[in-house]
Amino acid sequence: MRFAFSGDEFSAAPSGTLAPDYLNGRGTTVTVRVNGGEQSLDGWQGRRLLDYLRDGLGLTGAKEGCGEGECGACTVILDGDPVCSCLTLTDTVAGCTVTTVEGLDPELVRWLQARLDAEGGVQCGFCTTGFTVMAQWLRQSPEAARENSVEKLLEGNLCRCTGYVQLLSVFRELVTQAARSAAC
Repeated sequence: MRFAFSGDEFSAAPSGTLAPDYLNGRGTTVTVRVNGGEQSLDGWQGRRLLDYLRDGLGLTGAKEGCGEGECGACTVILDGDPVCSCLTLTDTVAGCTVTTVEGLDPELVRWLQARLDAEGGVQCGFCTTGFTVMAQWLRQSPEAARENSVEKLLEGNLCRCTGYVQLLSVFRELVTQAARSAAC
């Protein structure tokens, strides 16, 4: 039995008659490219991208921090832009390209880990994956740093342990390097 809304009241309706296909599991095959590989979204329509990545694909790098798009722990790159996967429904990513922390350039990840360690920019590590995804995006999009301050670009990523002096120092260095590479 499904429930249907009609006017000002809910009433029971025969199963499957009013629900969209994605709610009753009869959706068409929909795919998304995740970290370079095609993945099926079947059975995940109408759910959060974060849940699909973690529970459906086993990619646990994106974290459930606030569930409201405020902390940045769930940040992924969607078609070249950072998004909060906790606020993104799987229906909106059909045919798109998603990059999680697991799919980032290993050289960048090693560099960032070394620089954050040297600066004392990591403590508990919960925020690190979101910041790492933002580092990849900044490296790919140096024009964003020309138009905005590093502080502005990272304002959606929260760190409750270190403060931001060390993090901002490392990210300014990253932006400077990206700008130099883009100029060549």
